[in-house]
Amino acid sequence: IGYDVTEDYVLLKENGIKTENIAYDVEVAAYDIDAINVRHKLEETAEQYLKLTLPELNEGAFAYLIYRLYNITKQKLEESGTLKLFNTIEMPLVEVLSEMQYNGMKCDSEELAKFGISLKERLNQLTNEIYEIAGEEFNINSTKQLGVILFEKLGLKAKKKTKSGYSTSEEVLNSLIDDSPIIEKILEYRGLMKLNSTYVDGLIPYINKKTGRIHSYFHQTITATGRISSTNPNLQNIPARDEFGKNIKKAFKPEKGYVYIDADYSQVELRVLAHISGDENMIRAFNNDEDIHREVASKVFDVPFEEVTKEQRSRAKAVNFGIVYGITSFGLAKQIGASRKQAQEYIDNYLEKYSGIKAFMEESVEMAKQNGYVETLFGRRRNVPELKSSNFMMREFGKRVAMNTPIQGTAADIMKIAMNNVYKELKAKNIDAKLILQVHDELLIEASEKDAEE
Repeated sequence: IGYDVTEDYVLLKENGIKTENIAYDVEVAAYDIDAINVRHKLEETAEQYLKLTLPELNEGAFAYLIYRLYNITKQKLEESGTLKLFNTIEMPLVEVLSEMQYNGMKCDSEELAKFGISLKERLNQLTNEIYEIAGEEFNINSTKQLGVILFEKLGLKAKKKTKSGYSTSEEVLNSLIDDSPIIEKILEYRGLMKLNSTYVDGLIPYINKKTGRIHSYFHQTITATGRISSTNPNLQNIPARDEFGKNIKKAFKPEKGYVYIDADYSQVELRVLAHISGDENMIRAFNNDEDIHREVASKVFDVPFEEVTKEQRSRAKAVNFGIVYGITSFGLAKQIGASRKQAQEYIDNYLEKYSGIKAFMEESVEMAKQNGYVETLFGRRRNVPELKSSNFMMREFGKRVAMNTPIQGTAADIMKIAMNNVYKELKAKNIDAKLILQVHDELLIEASEKDAEE
């Protein structure tokens, strides 16, 4: 029984000791009892549940606190109906995440450095092109100097001017993209600067000198919905789509004689939505293995399935995922570049055609108002105090939480169950393969070539 057992697990394993019989992690218990109120230091948890304040923790007090907290948090897990979730999903996951941190991902610093050089070359080229259009040299990273160049020297139309100067936010620049060729270059410049600092200069220091691998921390007690997060560095947000993202991914390589195997759940959140809401239209589409975004487009835009255009499908996709996150007409309009009125029409059409989903959303909010919390299918709770707020915006946020948490949280639970099962199977069958990364609906395994097929 411990507190933040992963830390002990990794330290011991580095010294050749395998931790067996992990029974209870007080930090995970406190998180399952109340995911939004959990404060992560042992002293804070002790203060919250035992009303104890300890300025200095000696080793004895540390063990004593864990013992006392074990008893009280176990009782609270029982009271809140989350003990089964804790025992069957969360506790087995502690070992899985500890192993993932210990395993790490091999990362080639030379490959990153090489990519960094090509980034810097492109940045130099862009810098010169920007100076040429501006007719002078200036600090592109200075909002103040950039504002003067764009809005005074080049005479572009300024959106906002504050005491400190002109706004040059991404939103402002995007609205000016057709007014001068300098804008596109500045946006590219900013994107590459961020890429370089976050992924090239940002990842190299994390490569462990001994192992040649990056050992990210995977947390199971941070997000309010039950999703796992990754920090120091965050390996869940490495860009995948564009050319630059592919270059960064190239630096991550399996060990010699090993391959990466990647698997993800198809449309997991929308399937969960179909299941929980019982909406017949959506269930039929999934059961017939139809393209769900196309199906939604056909219903929302009232066109035959075969005649749905690419643009309609991508708009429907935004509505689909937006609904899961409780999107507003304002948010959707911004995302798909439509008017607010048009976006509201899409949302209304959607909720009319998928009436089961509309009923589920309304029900979720009602239940949350009555109980003060919402639950996933596996009994994970999230309190929604925002619904009682006197502030309108906070209440609206509470409604979105009430609609979204059962969906996103259930999907997160399903993934955790999958991780536990995959880990167990790999061990039971003695397969030379290990879990190394989870990105919400996707798992990455490093497997030896001889066992890859299996």
